[in-house]
Amino acid sequence: MSKVIDQFRGKFHWLSNFYNCPVPFEGLTFSNSEAAFQAAKSLDMKERVKFVDLDAGQSKRLGRRVELRPDWEDVKIEIMRQVLKSKFTHNPELREKLIATGNTELIEGNNWNDRFWGVCRGVGKNHLGKLLMEVRAELVN
Repeated sequence: MSKVIDQFRGKFHWLSNFYNCPVPFEGLTFSNSEAAFQAAKSLDMKERVKFVDLDAGQSKRLGRRVELRPDWEDVKIEIMRQVLKSKFTHNPELREKLIATGNTELIEGNNWNDRFWGVCRGVGKNHLGKLLMEVRAELVN
């Protein structure tokens, strides 16, 4: 295994929040982790339900239009952590693949200028990659 996985596409698409797999989160089951995360932007259950069957792209677009919960900026990283824990604990084949990455550094390299969750042109905080590595460490222990 290489020392770095620097994009979540191709054979590593399963690391992406756009990868389709059931993700149970706070009483609903979503089609992908992006939908679960975007739904959590709202505290209104009627709004959250709208995300259940959406693909990741549709979820991301709808997530831009929901009324953000007042604490969103304070809780979004922890919510992503919980969504990822759900993705990898409820999908045993994905859990095994994540564990099999060993100590490989995970970097959500992208070309859409996401420098919060990932890294674009060498710059970014890579919060998604860091959370995936945290979840991997928890699953191993």
